[in-house]
Amino acid sequence: MTNIRKLLVANRGEIALRVMRTAKDMGIQTVAIYSEADRTSPHVKYADEAVLVGPPPSSESYLQGDKIIEISKKMGVDAIHPGYGFLSENAEFARKVTANDLIFVGPSPEAISTMGDKLAAKSAVSKFDIPMVPGDDGEISDIEAAKATAKKIGYPVLIKASAGGGGKGMRIVESEDEIGEQLNRAISEAQSAFGNGAVFIEKYITSPRHIEIQVLGDQHGNIVYLFERECSIQRRHQKVIEEAPSVVLTEDIRKAMGEAAIGVAKACDYYGAGTVEFIVDEQLNYYFLEMNTRLQVEHPVTEEITGIDLVKEQIHIAEGKSLGFTQEDISINGHAIEIRVYAEDPANNFLPDIGLLQTYNRPQGPGIRVDDGFEEGMEIPIYYDPMIAKLIAYGSSRDEAISRMLRAIHDYNITGIETTLDFCRFVLNHQAFITGNFDTKFVEKYFTPEDLQQDENVDLERLAAVLAVFTMEKNKETPASGERRTTKPSKWKHRLR
Repeated sequence: MTNIRKLLVANRGEIALRVMRTAKDMGIQTVAIYSEADRTSPHVKYADEAVLVGPPPSSESYLQGDKIIEISKKMGVDAIHPGYGFLSENAEFARKVTANDLIFVGPSPEAISTMGDKLAAKSAVSKFDIPMVPGDDGEISDIEAAKATAKKIGYPVLIKASAGGGGKGMRIVESEDEIGEQLNRAISEAQSAFGNGAVFIEKYITSPRHIEIQVLGDQHGNIVYLFERECSIQRRHQKVIEEAPSVVLTEDIRKAMGEAAIGVAKACDYYGAGTVEFIVDEQLNYYFLEMNTRLQVEHPVTEEITGIDLVKEQIHIAEGKSLGFTQEDISINGHAIEIRVYAEDPANNFLPDIGLLQTYNRPQGPGIRVDDGFEEGMEIPIYYDPMIAKLIAYGSSRDEAISRMLRAIHDYNITGIETTLDFCRFVLNHQAFITGNFDTKFVEKYFTPEDLQQDENVDLERLAAVLAVFTMEKNKETPASGERRTTKPSKWKHRLR
């Protein structure tokens, strides 16, 4: 067992800050790396030490694994935390970290490799009694073989890249006439995006929910699940709003999915923090989708309902310590919702809207948490993911969490760029979300750009009503001619957004 005294965070922005804060809580010194575009970023200022790693493009900076290891050795660090994205699921990087007598704060290279390939993952998981989406167990490149598989499982089918993620290398096929063209497109896109053109075919679940289970395992064989996250509000197959727990799962289904997730973790001798993702159909049948062998963007909602600091646990596990709790010790307390505040224009197909943060004021108050990596006056770089922040609201109930989130969205003042704040407010006010009757097609079913204008008009009407009442009250307070005011005027100001 080794105590980590100095930690390099091989990432940037909000996740780098989030990891460093826990490290400092634990008395661990921190080292940041940064590209030329991130020279003035908060994570650079926050770290005990910071080192320039390269030019702005991630391929020349945050993906330079050998250079990051070289910096780590030069700076005398004990361990490297990869955050998420970049090198976090790169088995070769994890292997090199270990080979250089450094601790990789994450799972073994073998687990990363197995779960990073969807076909390898399906093969490993098949040894356990875990529900799988009907489909083919191997790579398909032949059109006739693809047609035979699709006919066997029934249309519509989904062609998926084995090494894929984020919706790349994925094609929905409705009929046999389409399968040849869509197969070739999926293979080409997979090769371009991941350097691996392997694809496979499975049944397309037409109205799916996307629910994932957080797992933690130590290096002594102990594994627990920290319940679920509902991640069905998506655009372009990428999540925008997550919550914990899910409004639709019964206790029995929750337990069954948790135990299935532990089975997936056991299939690759997993240790560290990981997430097992499932597709859930309208009858609440669940099917294994994939495992992400890293910390998830949406991990804060799990932390809020369990009280467990996942980064702290990652570090303890990397040091070789046993989990300090059992499954029976973990319970769900309250409800948490996270929205991803992207620099995107929802009225223009969620296209990135890069620019200057002219105004940037965070919301505050009970139950509100903001994980971000920007400050007022900073540019949103064109080189990286356009996420500005993660806004998390916690409440004793789902209703309270929604109310607090709506208040926080209203109080989050960002100008200079378009963001997803208004879209998220639209979702939280929508009856489908309020009732929990939604799936991954929420945007397709319910959202149009005009909805944002209508939402804005409703807000203006509400504000006008508030101002009317305020004016009436002020008129009542106005003293008659010759009277002296004996109370000071209020200093509260009403702000129009």
